[in-house]
Amino acid sequence: MYSSELIKGTLKTIILKLLKEQGKMYGYEITNRVKELTDGKIQITEGALYPSLHALEKKGELVTEKVFIGKRVRKYYSLTKSGKVTVEEKVTEFSEFMKTMQVLLGTNTKSENV
Repeated sequence: MYSSELIKGTLKTIILKLLKEQGKMYGYEITNRVKELTDGKIQITEGALYPSLHALEKKGELVTEKVFIGKRVRKYYSLTKSGKVTVEEKVTEFSEFMKTMQVLLGTNTKSENV
């Protein structure tokens, strides 16, 4: 499992990318999908997830839709038009950051970088 410090800096990018791929998801579904995709190496807590979702919603990157399932209400999140642009920017930025870190840590040669 990775440290919460590493995850915290990438959580919004992870959320945006998942929503781009899935269309709409609810919170528990997001945490389970991340855990599944990473073989348990990344486990997002509710205490980290929901503040990020709310911040993205407040920024206009996400919209919510409430769906009634029996007596329960499930809140689904999906990308806005702005969010669809932001996800591309965030993924590109993070990809470039990883390449830079590989150079800094000596796990990649400079000739392999863009």
